[in-house]
Amino acid sequence: MAKIKAAVIFGGTSQEHELSLASAAEVIRSIPTDTYEVIAVGITRKGRWLYFPGDADEIADGSWEYNADCTSAILSPDPLHRGIIIIENGDVSIRKIDVIFPVLQGKKCADGTIQGILNMSGIPYVGSTLLSSASCMDKSHTHMIMDDYGIKTAPWKLLTQRDLNDLDEKCADIAAKTGFPMAVKPANSGCSAGTGTANDLKELITAVKIAFSNDNKVVVEKYISGRKLEVAVYGYDSPFASNVGEIISTDNVYDPTEVRKSSGDDLVIPADLPAAIAENIRETAVKAFKAMGCKGLARIDFFLADDGTLLLNKIGTAPGLRLNSVYPKLMKELGMNLSDVVDKLLEMAMENADKNY
Repeated sequence: MAKIKAAVIFGGTSQEHELSLASAAEVIRSIPTDTYEVIAVGITRKGRWLYFPGDADEIADGSWEYNADCTSAILSPDPLHRGIIIIENGDVSIRKIDVIFPVLQGKKCADGTIQGILNMSGIPYVGSTLLSSASCMDKSHTHMIMDDYGIKTAPWKLLTQRDLNDLDEKCADIAAKTGFPMAVKPANSGCSAGTGTANDLKELITAVKIAFSNDNKVVVEKYISGRKLEVAVYGYDSPFASNVGEIISTDNVYDPTEVRKSSGDDLVIPADLPAAIAENIRETAVKAFKAMGCKGLARIDFFLADDGTLLLNKIGTAPGLRLNSVYPKLMKELGMNLSDVVDKLLEMAMENADKNY
């Protein structure tokens, strides 16, 4: 029986480029070679697409794009091709693909951009679709949808570029209604770049300006003091949640470009919580996953505020997949190794490809 041709797309132009490489290397190592033939396609920091025939170790250490056997590649948007177009020494060939696992994080990657291309190609792919990916990346959209579904988030306000004309007045109004301290974030960002906190009006105005340098929309939230909790949600038609993990805060600031570190390094599973609270968190995670139209996998972050209020922080449709990342560690605690997760995700992507969600 012919092997299933599975393409793994990695890299990208976002600030999470290195994290994508590390995750992709683990995904490729986890794909069962008795069932699948793996085709690796990388995107450089400058946006060039390359077919990469080398080893996963080269992806992990970042040397992949300098491999002499790399050739230009384009994912064809024409469903007739259902594959990648490889250009080598002036010759053009088409490599058929049965399923795609996009291991991309951040802007122009996990924000619906790659999903739009995948939709046009007609090739089944792992994970959420264009709309849900974009809505989860955009924090203002996540807030609005959670508000509509009755899932609590931190009190928030949205600023757009038009507000720069009278920014001092806008910030003063937010401060009067929300109160300090505040968290300031670019609306569209998969990492901590451009984020900050503000304890007074001057700091708020400065933080907002910095956030605007990373996106054209800025979300200002009431700063929440409390516990940081994590849930992995997995599945398509009947998604389920992992047990609740807790990020034990340290003085170190997590940097997604530093692949030797991970937010999973500080993860404790299960979190020390009463059973009823833990179950409520798991149920809320699945409810949020469905509300956003997510598919396949997502990491959902919560705050358990000091007063006991549960608040959803964010939904990541393209979680890190290194062995020490939060998502694989939560799934492993359920008895699913990364190889199990990856194999089943590829299978479910093909099974659900023809369904109209």
